[in-house]
Amino acid sequence: MSTKQKSKKVPVAILARVSTDKQDNTRQIHELQQVADENGWEVIETIQTAGLSGNAKNADRHDLGRLRVLAAERKIQKVMVHEVSRLARRNSTAHEFLEEMESLKVSLYWHSQRIETLLADGRRNPAASIMFSLLAEMARSERETLTERINSGLAKARREGKKLGRPEGTGLTPAKFLANHKDVVKHLRAGQSIRHTAKITGKGASTVQRVKEAMSR
Repeated sequence: MSTKQKSKKVPVAILARVSTDKQDNTRQIHELQQVADENGWEVIETIQTAGLSGNAKNADRHDLGRLRVLAAERKIQKVMVHEVSRLARRNSTAHEFLEEMESLKVSLYWHSQRIETLLADGRRNPAASIMFSLLAEMARSERETLTERINSGLAKARREGKKLGRPEGTGLTPAKFLANHKDVVKHLRAGQSIRHTAKITGKGASTVQRVKEAMSR
């Protein structure tokens, strides 16, 4: 029997984010877990967020905050995301986070290009740095283009006299909306702040705000 110790697996964290509560991040998690298994990495935490825009400010990005804690406590050596836009669509947020991770010797892996920001010896990967900057800028540009299209479409509809918003009767009643977010209601009633409730439940701050407003009606 060999006395050789089994090599320790590399600890990693998965970040999966979708912008609305109706979207599903199952595919992101499944593919990233598969990559971790193939490389012998150990996923110690999977951070899921729904209803949280990639354009949210740093203060509202509780998911990135959790990754910062794991990195600072030396619990992870890599952060895995499906693509750079899942990390952030705000350039400043994306670059600030990347710099923090690199200062802590934590590599960022994104699946769409299957590339990491740090080389095996811990040095910065120049190719990844250039690609990251390009993709972060593309993510920001896509967001701006989408916003322009939406605003243009709304303006056209108004000019044509069309009624905007949901058709009558298709929206959730306040009672049904609150029933869909019982966990948020519970924490708000316990006196938790909007930001802390979002962090605990993994839901976006905007969703928690709507729940609070529905509770006060």
